[in-house]
Amino acid sequence: MNPKLNDWLEKKEILEQGGGPAKIEKQHNQGKLTARERINKLFDEDTFVEYGLFAKHRCVKFGMENVVIPADGVIVGFGKINGRPAYAYAHDFTASGGTLGEIHSKKIHKVISAAIDSGVPCIALTDSGGGRIQEAIISQNFLELFRYNVEASGWIPQISAIMGPCAGGAAYSSALMDFVISVDKTSYMFLTGPKVIEQVTGEVIDNESLGGALAHNKLSGVSHMLAKDDEECIELIKDILSYLPQNADEKPPVKPTDDPSDRQIPELDDFIPINTARAFDVKKIIRAIADDGVYLEHQPLFARNIVTAFIRMGGKPVGVVANQPSVRAGCLDINSSDKGARFIRICDSFGIPLVWLTDVPGFLPGVDQEHGGVIRHGAKMVYACCEATVPKISITLRKNYGGATAAMCSKEMGCDVNLIWPTGESTIMGADGAAAIIFKKEIEAAPPEERAELKKRLTDGYVEEVGNPYLSTSILENDEIIRPADTRRKIIQILEILEGKTVQKRNKKHGNIPV
Repeated sequence: MNPKLNDWLEKKEILEQGGGPAKIEKQHNQGKLTARERINKLFDEDTFVEYGLFAKHRCVKFGMENVVIPADGVIVGFGKINGRPAYAYAHDFTASGGTLGEIHSKKIHKVISAAIDSGVPCIALTDSGGGRIQEAIISQNFLELFRYNVEASGWIPQISAIMGPCAGGAAYSSALMDFVISVDKTSYMFLTGPKVIEQVTGEVIDNESLGGALAHNKLSGVSHMLAKDDEECIELIKDILSYLPQNADEKPPVKPTDDPSDRQIPELDDFIPINTARAFDVKKIIRAIADDGVYLEHQPLFARNIVTAFIRMGGKPVGVVANQPSVRAGCLDINSSDKGARFIRICDSFGIPLVWLTDVPGFLPGVDQEHGGVIRHGAKMVYACCEATVPKISITLRKNYGGATAAMCSKEMGCDVNLIWPTGESTIMGADGAAAIIFKKEIEAAPPEERAELKKRLTDGYVEEVGNPYLSTSILENDEIIRPADTRRKIIQILEILEGKTVQKRNKKHGNIPV
């Protein structure tokens, strides 16, 4: 063999081992795959093309001139995921902790820049100890990544998988992406770690409690999905991509299905409890209308009073935003408004039609909510509804009261078609509250022992008079009363007609969403 070729092969083989057998074994003992193993599982076999394997850092301080960091701690390149092109980078924790240095960052910048130019998704497999402190201010060039993240936003899908540590300013890059997946027990993410917090505030907390996968999925909402291990995380990435186009100029991918588009769902006819105070699980409705009963939920552990999910209808991706009556009676609040607004904007960015399933008694009352800015947060969801130009369908299942109607895309928000079930009530406020105000004098004038019965009779009369679906359809607030069993068929029919929908936008730089 040519000596130079042989030399190249030997060096290549060494570099592809990352930090070496001992570091790889340690990675495995922690329940984690190596960066190269993750890349190989993410991309279709023999399709990944790597950049910068021979990249080397230039630091000569603090003994770094004698430190070899294979591939400078990050694997970058492109390939195909389920036959579709994508770019990715994976921090190699076995190589100097996957720390972010000058050359390391340049490799990542090249990949995301190429993804933007090519109009294909970019995936980050994050497992990094943060900035390389030996390089001091030079390592700060990784901050340029944030600018690329923003440039890519709304143009190509960006997915960040937190598969180990993600600390300090680097966490911003994940937060700027469309989807964040965290691996349980092996990942954590925070700006300031437990030691700094203890020094500054005296609070004692560990990595897992502060920034672990469960904390960010359930409490902060920074992460959108929870994976039990690296393998499930990679499958979630592939699942998300299956609903998304390559870029904003393309249509979402269609998946053939044998599930009939005109399939009726008889069980929905009696699904809504007669007692309007009783809860139900809206996920059963989502599953019932979806192709083959399959859906992918977005942020399932966060703000559970609203459900956001991807489904397919007639093979085509659809985004669903649904109140969840079994949690906080389906009221909207600060966190659910943020969750709903983000999901609506993701769908709108990538041309995915939206369906709202509404059973909302209003915004959650309370001093904490008002002082926490529920008006500002609720306005985000209203803004997102108005801003969205994809086909929009709203279906009132039961309650649709007050200011929450705007957040659930009422007619005034530019909804294309508003449907209502026979069980639906569209009105300015709940019947109990309205009757208590309208008939206050009559109720107070009645003998105490008769007041409860009188209030019930007046409340029922209010519902019959103005809370029924016939009034809202008579004034075209709702377009049609539909049989629940026909819901899937109706949605697919409407989306077929709206597929060519176009909206002329004003020539402006951008709107100013309340943040």
